[in-house]
Amino acid sequence: MEKTFIMVKPDGVQRGLIGEVINKIEKKGFKLLGLKLIWITEELAFKHYAEHQEKPFFKDLVSFITSGPVVGMVWQGTNVISSMRLLLGKTNPIEALPGTIRGDRAVNMGHNVVHGSDSPEAAEREITLFFHESEILNYQRDIDKWILN
Repeated sequence: MEKTFIMVKPDGVQRGLIGEVINKIEKKGFKLLGLKLIWITEELAFKHYAEHQEKPFFKDLVSFITSGPVVGMVWQGTNVISSMRLLLGKTNPIEALPGTIRGDRAVNMGHNVVHGSDSPEAAEREITLFFHESEILNYQRDIDKWILN
């Protein structure tokens, strides 16, 4: 079963959107395996956004993601990465469709409420950066037989 990493960014935490984000994902049918409230260090931010280090917006990106607490989550489900990308909406909120998290709640590119892994490789790397293996729970829900098959 596929896993992905989702983060409610500092703007989403400050705006009180954690519960709304979790609710929307749970209602889609995905299973929460790990959850934590953390304050990202500069070192972790550099690792998380390593692919953007040479881009002009990198310094602002690191400054923003380390500016307040975030909520990191591990979710599981069938095609969870691609489904979650659709549920989150396009990175640029202006292009995000209504009904998506970013389409309904994001203000601008720099403050777009959530982050989601964009590939299986990214999901594995990000989950490993933010969670120890012991923090990811594997459990059975009664409803899984109806939505995860």
